[in-house]
This record gives sequence, C-alpha cells and structure tokens, in this order.
Amino acid sequence: MKPTLLAFSLAAALAAVSAHATEPTAQTPDTASPSVKDDAPADAASGATRNKPANKVQQLGAIDVTAALDQARNALSPDTGSSQYVIDQKAIQAMPLGESTRLNQVILQAPGVVQDSYGGLHVRGDHANLQYRINGVIIPESISGFGQSLDARTIKNVKLLDGALPAQYGLRTAAVVDITTKSGHDLGNGGSVGITGGSFGTLNPNASVWGSSGAWSGFFTANYLENDVGIENPTSSRKPIHDHTNQVKAFGDISYLINNETRLSFLFGVSNNRFQVPNNPNQTPQFGYLDTVDFDSAKLNEQQREKTRFGVLALQGKLGSTDYQVSVGQRYTSVNFQPDFIGDLMFKGVASDVTRTNRASTLQADFATPIGDNNTLRYGVYGSFEHASSGNNAWVFPVDANGNQASTTPFNIIDNNRLTAKTWSAYVQDEWSIGEKWTVNYGVRGDKYTLARTESQLSPRLGVVYQATDSTTVHAGYSRYFTPPATEMVTISNIAKFDGTTNAVSNPGNATPLSERSDYFDAGIAQNVTPALTLGLDTYYRKVTRLQDEGQFGAALVYSTFNYARGHIGGVEFTANYDEGPISAYFNFAYNRSMGKKVLTSQYNFSVDDLAYIDNNYIHLDHDQRYTSSGGISYAIDGATKVGANYLYGSGLRRGGAVPNGDSMPDYFQLNLSLSHDFNFDSVGTLHTQLAVINALDRTYQLRDGTGIGVGAPQFGPRRGLYLSLQKDF
Repeated sequence: MKPTLLAFSLAAALAAVSAHATEPTAQTPDTASPSVKDDAPADAASGATRNKPANKVQQLGAIDVTAALDQARNALSPDTGSSQYVIDQKAIQAMPLGESTRLNQVILQAPGVVQDSYGGLHVRGDHANLQYRINGVIIPESISGFGQSLDARTIKNVKLLDGALPAQYGLRTAAVVDITTKSGHDLGNGGSVGITGGSFGTLNPNASVWGSSGAWSGFFTANYLENDVGIENPTSSRKPIHDHTNQVKAFGDISYLINNETRLSFLFGVSNNRFQVPNNPNQTPQFGYLDTVDFDSAKLNEQQREKTRFGVLALQGKLGSTDYQVSVGQRYTSVNFQPDFIGDLMFKGVASDVTRTNRASTLQADFATPIGDNNTLRYGVYGSFEHASSGNNAWVFPVDANGNQASTTPFNIIDNNRLTAKTWSAYVQDEWSIGEKWTVNYGVRGDKYTLARTESQLSPRLGVVYQATDSTTVHAGYSRYFTPPATEMVTISNIAKFDGTTNAVSNPGNATPLSERSDYFDAGIAQNVTPALTLGLDTYYRKVTRLQDEGQFGAALVYSTFNYARGHIGGVEFTANYDEGPISAYFNFAYNRSMGKKVLTSQYNFSVDDLAYIDNNYIHLDHDQRYTSSGGISYAIDGATKVGANYLYGSGLRRGGAVPNGDSMPDYFQLNLSLSHDFNFDSVGTLHTQLAVINALDRTYQLRDGTGIGVGAPQFGPRRGLYLSLQKDF
C-alpha cells in the first residue's frame, strides 16, 4: 500500500476518533460474541420509518410478537468462532448513492472484499463462492454473469460472515451474506417513491410500499435502472461504446402471524437485466468471412440478457422449547448471450448464441433446542435439486492440419447439455457456555453432491470465543469445508464437436470439475477502545485440495469452473469503526495471498505452455489482490444535512507476465463524495435529496487488461459521475 494512502486513511480514522457524540453504531465489526444479538429497532430518523411513528404505536402488539419471533429466528443461526461485519440501513443511506447503491458496492465496504469486473466480488482470496441468505433462508446462487438480482432497498441490515464458520453453514463458504429485510410490522403503514438520475444517462426510479393489518404484514419494493455503462468500459475513454443497460428488480415479503409463536412468510424476488456488451475499437479481424476482410470493432452488436426468479415459503415457530424454521423454495435463473454473427466470426473465429438455465428446488429446516442453562443444540437439513441446461448454437470456420483457416464460409454446430444435480446436507452442533467468559461451538456437517459423479464429506467444526474483559473479545476457529462446483459442465463429447474448427482446443483434459476440500483456520480479536471506537484484527489461513477457480473462457460473458490440484490462501484484516454524535467513520485494511498449483480439470481452457508451467509451480490466482482497503466518514451538520465520503483502494488484480498471472495490475484509488439534505414543505412534507460524486478525482484505473488466466477482456473502473437522488416517504 502506498504510504500516502495509508497516512490519509489513518488520519481520517484518527480525526473521527477525536469527535464527540451519541448516535448508535451503523457499521461495526464483530468477533462473534457468544450471546445472540437482537436486531436493533429501525432508525426512526432514517429511510422509510422517519415519518410514521404513530403507526408504530398502533401496531405495538404485533411488533412485540414479531420482534420476539425475529429474535428466535436469529437464535437459529450462530456465529461463534467466525468473523462478522454488520452494515445496517443507516450505513447504507450514508453511502454516496444511498439506497440506490448496488448490493455488491455495499458489500465492498466490508474488510477483505475485492472488486472484480462484471460486478464480481472476492472475499478473502476466494474466487466467488458466496452464500446468500434472506431472513435465514438460503437463496441458491444465480448463474454467474454481471447482473444482480437483489436490491439494497430491501435491507434492514446485512451481515458478512466469514472465517471458520459453524457447522450450520456449508457448500458456499467464502462468506455468508446474511440479509435481514425490512418488515411491514416494523415500519407501520406507508411507502416511498423516488428517483436517481445523473451522468451516463442514468435513470433509476423506485417505489416501495409496506404495512400491516392485524396478523398480516407486507413489504414490497421495485425499481428500474437504465444507463450507458452497464458493464465496465474496455477502454480508458470517458464513455464506453455500445454499453446501454436496462434492469428491472422487485422484491416482496408477505407475513402472517398464525399465533404468538408461529409465523408463515412468503419471500419472492424477480430481476430482468439486459446489457449491450461494450466495444473495443480499432481491433484487427483475425479471420475472413466470405468476401469480407475488414470489420469495424466499434460497431459490434453483442447482447446479453439475464433473468432471476425466486420464491420461498417459510414456517417459523416454537415446539416446546425448540425454535424452528422450515422452508421450501425455488429459484430460476437464465443467461443468454447473443453474438454479432459476422463480427464475432471475424474477430474470434466463432459466433456462439449461448443460453444457460438453472432451476433449483430447495428444502431447508433448522432447529435450536436449549439443553440446561449452558448448552444450545442446533441441527438441521438442507436439500437442493437443480435442473440445468445449456445451449450453444455456434458458427465456426474449418481449419487445415496446421490450424489455419481453410475456408471463409462458416458452418453450424449445435452443442446442448442437460444436467441434474442433487445436494443433501445435514449438521448438528452444540454451543456450550463455560462460565462467564468462554463459549465453545463444536459440531459436524455432512454434505453429499451428485452430478456426473457423487462426492461427499464429513466436516468437523470448532469455534471458541473468550471474553477476556468487558471490552476485549478473542475468537478462534477451525472448519473443514466441502464446496461443490457450479452446476455447469462441458463434456469431452461437447469439446470433440469442434475438432478441426476455429473453436478447437489444444488439450481436452478432464472436463468434469471437482468439489473443493479445504481446512480453514481463523483467529481474531476485537477491542472496544471507547464506547464509540472499536478496533479489530483477524488472521486466516486455508489449505486447499482441488481448489476451485473461475474464468471467462470463450466468447460468451459467462464463467466456467476449473480446479487446481492444490492451493493455499492466507491473510490479515484490520478494522476500525467510530460512531459518536455527528461523526461516524470506518477504516478497513487487508492483506491476502492466494496461490494454486497444477490444473486438474478443464485443461481445454489453457495453453499447453501455461499448463506445463503450472504443473510444477505455484502461481497467483487471477483474483489475488495483495492489499485492499476501504473506508468512509459521515458528518451530520445538523438534523437535516449530512456530508460524507468513502473510498476503495486495491493494489491490483493479477495479469499475464513472464509466467501465468505473474504480474499485477497497477494500484487504484476511488474516492466518492456525498451531500444530503431534507427539505420540509408545508404541502408535501419532507423531501430527501442526496447529491453524489462517484470517482470524484476522475482517476482512470484498470481492473483487468485482458491477460491472465480466464480473463477475457480489459475492463476499466468508473469515470467521474454526478448523481442526484430525490426520495419522498408517505
């Protein structure tokens, strides 16, 4: 990390420490205190709740019941021994774009989270491998792409859990994104409408409505987004060429209180995202097409469309002394890449209309039973049945024995797959309080995954928390992890169809990705220096076999999984959080090193020379970023006006060099600023306004340069943009 940046960040944090005030913490690290943390009540001065105190009083009885059920549901999901970072509604509203902030940008403010192209995130050196939970229910991951199906406007608070997770958490283990949604019971009756607009043709209207009546409550939100920077610009120009996007997202939560101890909820969400794939001008065609030998790469017309739908029915309640939540759900996701037929043939030698779909049906049941005064037994099961299909309608050119284009007339190859994957999981764990200072969570988890083959693992877990003093908490943990691959697979027969064409591969290898197995060690400490200031330090190390990674291989902007035979990942994270009076601030700094050796599967994606080197040498993973930092500060000038800033810093992802992934991209720094004010009008009430400047310094930085393993194209970070948000609650 550059000394000037470190000095700037520390100075901001120290300046915040010197202030005095009393606001509750909005964004805090946590080392997994042994006690269950109740959700804090919604901030009556922020977001949807600020104008409706009377309705809260009218619904007090239902709110009390709901709060008790929320506490019981939280008790089903322990975090003992893991590391967690909490971002609540107040912290989201303090970000430059407020609740218009994309979910991945919200999570980027947590320690150890690295940004990548297409909106991708890497937590603690993992390739992706994030598990999303909404109100305790697992939502199976969507097919990898660059759209997002969840919206920050749904969030009451979000916890990022990582490290040595308890036995309850499995399958996707880089981190758990645990979202608690807003509720009509908490908010009373009302709604909100607003719009964000600004640079690059951005238009983002939104509407939400919530309420409760007797035992019923509901929360619904929807928004539409369009702009001219849907995907990262492949050039350093201010405005990309052919990069328009239209995105629609909606979410709903309907809840019914059967009695004081039982609640039935239905969660659902939809997203429909369309993208133009941006163009890189002045490229030279590699192939001829009929009588055409020239094509302007700035006029390519590639498109991608992504859809996600999910619905979950959850029953939560109490049987005797046992808390439970049982849910059934289904998630459908699809990606369709549409090529520029002539242009893709001339630049890439293949024009592929690629479609991938996946429908997952899930069953989840979690239970918590107290045993005496000192033990809580938790246990549960999870099942997932996925039906996936992939279609590839490809046009290619024939080649001669030397691999040279043999004809300028393309021909068609149809390459389709249908897959069925089954996952079964079960866990049991005991949380044991030993005296007043020690808490131990030990358990075991079993996972079984079937696709082309059946793989399984029994995984022990152990987490310990020591409350050394009233202000010092130490935690440590060990977890054995089992991570199935994404339900996408290319078979040898699929590869063989392209022999003798411009889409042939040099080394078919083993086309079946394998489940990853790893041993994870984590230890950390949190220190409350003052009631307003908390410091945290965490270290982790992961030893991996069959290490999974992903890359964009081929023309379509979708990812494919492959395995390294061995890997090791380790790092350190430091966090500082301050919140008192008009000032709140946070600072995160992380070091990480991620290495892999010997490509074990999907060798068809690699050159022969790269495979030979990686067989005998550890290399950096393409998403390995050595230093990562984020931070922010917010100052309330008065009750109606706030100013704020946050930043992202990275030392750069990997790129090609003398050896595969042998070099790193240049470091980058992005500063964002905001100013918000609430105007009060006699006729319409309070109007919330927020002005944001993204990349205020307009520093041009490159996330990817198109080289490195699995990197398909160059991508640049955002240029300076000015955005205005207007929001009216009713």
